[in-house]
Amino acid sequence: MQRDPVDRETRGKRDLYDVSTWERRSAVDKLAAGLYRVGVAGTKAFVVLLALVFLIAQFVLGGLGAVSDPVVGVLVVLSVVPAFAIAAYIWRSDVTTGEPLSLLVATFLLAVLFAMFAAIVNSFLQPAFSSLPALIGLPLFFFLVVGPVEETVKLLAVRLFAYRDPRFNAVIDGAVYGAAAGLGFATIENAIYITRGLEAGLAGIEVVGAAGGTAATRALAGPGHVLYSAIAGYYLGLAKFNRENAGPIVIKGVLIAAFFHGLYNTLSGIVPGLLVAAASWITPPVALIGFILVYDGLVAYFLYRKLSAYRRAYADAGIRDGDGDPMPELTEFDPDTGR
Repeated sequence: MQRDPVDRETRGKRDLYDVSTWERRSAVDKLAAGLYRVGVAGTKAFVVLLALVFLIAQFVLGGLGAVSDPVVGVLVVLSVVPAFAIAAYIWRSDVTTGEPLSLLVATFLLAVLFAMFAAIVNSFLQPAFSSLPALIGLPLFFFLVVGPVEETVKLLAVRLFAYRDPRFNAVIDGAVYGAAAGLGFATIENAIYITRGLEAGLAGIEVVGAAGGTAATRALAGPGHVLYSAIAGYYLGLAKFNRENAGPIVIKGVLIAAFFHGLYNTLSGIVPGLLVAAASWITPPVALIGFILVYDGLVAYFLYRKLSAYRRAYADAGIRDGDGDPMPELTEFDPDTGR
């Protein structure tokens, strides 16, 4: 940690409190520290409550309440099975101590809430791109808005809670919590898509007919959310243990995840159509499924290389289970530092 020249040269021989060093001594010091803690906690609570209000509004006004129908609920659950499988694999790839279920569930739920922020920002900014030709406006919207915004809110779900916990004690943990955030985001997004347009009173086969096709399509989109946020989460973990370059590392992770996200959104509307036009025997569903499998496979390979590199380094270091846990770096934004 960088030190002031006076503090460095005196080497602790003089009391430099409130001159070039600081600690909690006076009543004002303690009051300031207490107000800071309250402010940080209050800001967190406000963000979570605001997201909760938006989510409730979706249930009341946006048709999300239709998920309470047993058939629709089952469709939503089935739509996230592929995404859950990817998240489970990433969790299993963690060679360090297992991540507690409480932190994983909290990250999942925060991502569900924060998805509302992404929906609002996307809806607000989309008209600015709709006036452009589709071949220009849509890619710009996907790369400049959808990708960065959605990957940022998913990363926020990790940063707000799990990141600060001492059990987040290895770089690879970031990928695990990032995957949990991606799963939460995919779950609520699938639920919104599946319930959109359903009218109160639909039941049984009517609901299946209205939502079944959407659920199948969303099942294909879910794994991407997990993969992208796991990549961003890995870099968040890297930033936690490299405080001097934490900012650029986090930005790098978001940029990579947002690029993969934006590229998927762009190509998914182009490549399947080209495949159908190139070969008459290829149907649109087959073309879409084939594209998604290939694209997600390439992104998964990118993530796999990151996780494998960490696993090899962990094995080469000869670390036994429970030994050598790295100490996380705290930042100036963490109230527990007392700074």
